[in-house]
Amino acid sequence: MEERKKVDGILEGWIWKMAAALKSQHKQINVIIADWLTSAHQHYPIAVQNTRYIGQEIADFLEWLEESIQFSRSNAHLIGYSLGAHVSGFAGSYISGTNKIGRITGLDPAGPLFEGMSPTDRLSPDDANFVDAIHTFTKQHMGLSVGIKQPVAHFDFYPNGGTFQPGCHIMHVYNHIAQYGITGITQTVKCAHERSVHLFIDSLLHNDKQSTAYWCNDINTFNKGMCLSCRKNRCNTLGYNIREERLPKSRRLFLKTRAHMPFKVYHYQFKIHFINEIQGKQIDPTFTISLTGTKEDAKNLPIALVESIDGNKTYSFLITLDTDIGELIMIKFKWEGTAVWENIWDTVQTIIPWTKGTRRPGLIVKTIRVKAGETQQKMTFCSQSIDNVHLHPAQEKTFVRCEDRFPKQNRK
Repeated sequence: MEERKKVDGILEGWIWKMAAALKSQHKQINVIIADWLTSAHQHYPIAVQNTRYIGQEIADFLEWLEESIQFSRSNAHLIGYSLGAHVSGFAGSYISGTNKIGRITGLDPAGPLFEGMSPTDRLSPDDANFVDAIHTFTKQHMGLSVGIKQPVAHFDFYPNGGTFQPGCHIMHVYNHIAQYGITGITQTVKCAHERSVHLFIDSLLHNDKQSTAYWCNDINTFNKGMCLSCRKNRCNTLGYNIREERLPKSRRLFLKTRAHMPFKVYHYQFKIHFINEIQGKQIDPTFTISLTGTKEDAKNLPIALVESIDGNKTYSFLITLDTDIGELIMIKFKWEGTAVWENIWDTVQTIIPWTKGTRRPGLIVKTIRVKAGETQQKMTFCSQSIDNVHLHPAQEKTFVRCEDRFPKQNRK
């Protein structure tokens, strides 16, 4: 199919990319594009009403295919973007008979006039044998969220929390304005909303870089790395190659992505146990971590602390890598301190003097526990130096696999 110019009244360029990507996946596939532009390009409330009529027409069309060429509806996969996601849902609920359409994928299903509605008035898990949805722009814009926030599928994916997407942030508005004029603001909204489409296309084009998402209660818990489990179907693959599984309740899955295709990142949880020796002082340091893997290295990754280090506590962080570093074999952990910290030491020394030669109090970091989301491997790292486990500003400590540090010990 030839590429068409991108102007009002003409189908968007991504549609042809999607069709080509689907055809590249299977030799025996028919891609049918529903052109409902005249009904979609109305005032929004009218376009919302039209989703029902178009859904009915698609249901009629599928019934006709069944009668005329014995094409089974269970082989049909409807993919709908924005309002089109709800069109697909209505097609699934309006088709006659007890059998359902095979699969519906909702790509950032539209939010306004659908959010909070009953399942019969929007895309819902009842509309097909299997329903998945990708939510990429549920952030409020001019008082309305463009994409729907609530789960509407068996598996609902929320890349980067589902509110906004990397590469679409407000700092990029200026680039969009330079390129598109004042409509650049709309382009930024479009960037995050349409990211759902490109994530799906990415899953078709990069079989070797499938993105994994993880079941979690909310993005804040996910950002601490606390949800990287695949036990009992807690994780799934984003996009075309999802593991289809009907669940009694919608499951919300989270993942991070890159700003560009291929979007896949590698998720790691780091659990670091700190002992703060500086009595009565809460510390808000900045740390960086460098990783050595069997394939590649990743250097100077910042770790953001959500809370101060106080007393004796384990902290959990999520770290994502753009590349596959292989199996992790060494960690370098650095406290990015400055001269300001030396003043704190002087103050502390005045209050609690210690004799020359006595080590000054600092942070003790004994072990770092790591879980790799994509491989589900768990590892424990110990300080390479057994005698010196204290960390001070501007210092870097090396951690190796605990079993590598004591090769003669019996490994459990």
